[in-house]
Amino acid sequence: MYPKFLLLGRPLHHRPAKDMFDSDASRRLLAYCQAHSTPPDPRLNELERHTYLHTLHPQMLSGPLQGRFLTLISQIMRPRRILEVGAFTGYSALCLAKGLAEDGVLHTIEVNDELRGILETFVKKAGLEHKIILHVGDAVEIIPTLEETFDLVFLDAGKMDYLRHYELVLPKLRAGGLLMADNVLWGGKTVLDPEDETARALHAFNEHVQADDRVENLLLPLRDGLMLACKKP
Repeated sequence: MYPKFLLLGRPLHHRPAKDMFDSDASRRLLAYCQAHSTPPDPRLNELERHTYLHTLHPQMLSGPLQGRFLTLISQIMRPRRILEVGAFTGYSALCLAKGLAEDGVLHTIEVNDELRGILETFVKKAGLEHKIILHVGDAVEIIPTLEETFDLVFLDAGKMDYLRHYELVLPKLRAGGLLMADNVLWGGKTVLDPEDETARALHAFNEHVQADDRVENLLLPLRDGLMLACKKP
């Protein structure tokens, strides 16, 4: 059995039937972690507030702790090309873009055209119009059209499509590049509720990555579970 504090910052809408992880201890530990991490810049705080006021599922937002992790990974790698599959309102895109090389570009894909306005507004407020390119539509159709070699990939779109997105993206990821996939523990259901359809799909994805000899991988219990896969040379 996993300790109660493992899934730090898990979105509430992914709550399993027996909510093992929503405890006073986990909330205190999350608050402690955030208090001892570099805080988000004001623009990210503004976007978070706007998302909670104007969208139906604001908990889909990456949030401060995971956002800081994405920023640090990007700043360490200094990527020239990033691909994000699943933009939502743009929080994670803004975090990842902070580490882009001077001539770097981030391509982000979002299937819901209704979110375009929020994302474009905050990309402009952040002064990143020349750094972030938004593609609206089905990632399965869009990914093959991107004639890029990516240094860093973040998967955070439809969970049932993770395997398809992974296989489409991996050939476009450079050797030594990093792929990250969000929500792979699905509020604990991947382990604790094998009858859940999405949990089964995510378990199949995790098993696929684990068995893939093209990558070296690490599954982190950060927020809702984050799979990291580094493409071998």
